[in-house]
Amino acid sequence: MPTLFQSCYQRALDHQGGEDALQAQLPKAKTARQLANVGDDRYLAEMAACIFRAGFVWRVVQNKWDGFEEVFNGFLPIWVASRSPEQLEEMASDTRIIRNLNKVKAVQDNALLVLDLQREYGSVGKFLGQWPQDDVIGLWQYLKKHGSRLGGNSGQYFLRFTGKDTFILSRDVCAALKLNGVIDRDNPTAQRDLRKIQDAFNAMHAESGWQLCQLSRMLAMSIG
Repeated sequence: MPTLFQSCYQRALDHQGGEDALQAQLPKAKTARQLANVGDDRYLAEMAACIFRAGFVWRVVQNKWDGFEEVFNGFLPIWVASRSPEQLEEMASDTRIIRNLNKVKAVQDNALLVLDLQREYGSVGKFLGQWPQDDVIGLWQYLKKHGSRLGGNSGQYFLRFTGKDTFILSRDVCAALKLNGVIDRDNPTAQRDLRKIQDAFNAMHAESGWQLCQLSRMLAMSIG
């Protein structure tokens, strides 16, 4: 009987038209050293991008991004963290960004998280680099608990876009996991289900040597 990796890999090959086409679409995560070399302003910027994209058209956020960089002063963590409530309200009314006071406040909350990680680990990148690959759901939980609006898909996409190795529970990935009996629901959120998913990805990683992000993309491509 084929393993989860073998079953999904063959489906992905069939859907994508062969090995070359499949491999060309696989992402590559950064090493711990590469993560450490990224400035904390860029990590805060990506947190902000994920927060503002949530529930919104991503293209609109991207088109306004130069304005976001200006309004948030390049996302310097200490600058964002030190804004007064009145200054936050002024930023949230600036037409250069998407005007949403709660999301602007969330960026400030995450600037405080960045400063905390600087004090404890040296930088956000060093913190991410030391987190074990076999417990990425624990990292999701950390971001949800200590960050602001970084639960669910926002935290997952933050990690993916900054280069930290992670799988993403997209609709297609969940469909592949359900099809192969790993989970029994379309939108798994319970810790019991997340643990099953982590164990499944750990087993696929041990079997294939692929990164979590590559396995995640492969599962998605096995559906369509």
